[in-house]
Amino acid sequence: MRLQMIIFTKTNMLEERMAEILDSVRSKYGAVAESTLSSNHAGVKAVAEAFGYSAEDLTSIPAEANMGLSCGNPTATAHLRPGEVVVDLGSGGGLDVFLAAKKVGPEGRAIGIDMTPAMIERARANAAAGAYSNVEFYQSTIDRIPLPDASVDCVISNCVLNLAPDKPAVFREIARVLKPGGRLAVSDIALKGDLPEAIAQSMAAYVGCIAGAIGIDDYRAGLLAAGFEHVQIVDSSADLNAYAKVENQSLCCSPAMAETPCCSPAPLPDSTTLHEDLSALLSNYDVNAAAASVKVYAIKPVAAAATSPAVPCCTPGCCS
Repeated sequence: MRLQMIIFTKTNMLEERMAEILDSVRSKYGAVAESTLSSNHAGVKAVAEAFGYSAEDLTSIPAEANMGLSCGNPTATAHLRPGEVVVDLGSGGGLDVFLAAKKVGPEGRAIGIDMTPAMIERARANAAAGAYSNVEFYQSTIDRIPLPDASVDCVISNCVLNLAPDKPAVFREIARVLKPGGRLAVSDIALKGDLPEAIAQSMAAYVGCIAGAIGIDDYRAGLLAAGFEHVQIVDSSADLNAYAKVENQSLCCSPAMAETPCCSPAPLPDSTTLHEDLSALLSNYDVNAAAASVKVYAIKPVAAAATSPAVPCCTPGCCS
């Protein structure tokens, strides 16, 4: 009985901690969604470019889809093809969904999943502004993807899987929704060493995509345990200090107003404290020493029966 009580207590504590994390993530990212941050801010644009987006990428989609939250560019390496169904986990304002939509074309679909209502609202507004006909957005946590089994060709994500409290559940859900032979192409933060204790225990660092990250070897083991094969995790060598570029960006300092007198550094409004927290974190610690922006690739195996060569029915002795 005592052992059962201990297990019950620890389970409750874990569930409470996970709920606390989700509430904090939802609150912080909801505030960013309600801010005016966009590619029109020089710092926000600089973050995206530092992690692999071209100027052409950013001008081809609504400016409000980019809020300086990326750690890579998964659409550049996902090898998306016309007619495919691609799902972006933690789709935010729709940045990668809109880029993917262009690659899969009108016969394909690009689907965004995000748990934050304000992000979904912003993404849908961006989709309407851009007149996209092949995109969809659904509100959900990524450990419970609201899509049928084996319905997706490719799953992408950009600096979001590290935020999930239950990563094994997320890996299993990705495997569930992918078709046999489907692929995973993710940009994320992973650990290559131990974080300083102050960062490891910081909720601000968790929401800032650092403290919730897992080791590269653990990442690989988790995907293999979920049934993936051909797992590759590549350090992109991108400088994580790029996030500090969003600090002191104000709407008046968009490129169109760069020559105006108002373009001295101005503090961000309260709704963008996620970036302020990140900037403070980066000013106190060299996160590049322990964490890395990584590119993650994996394939869902094709069923053995489907890969076996077909046996001709009417060879001698086969047909009755």
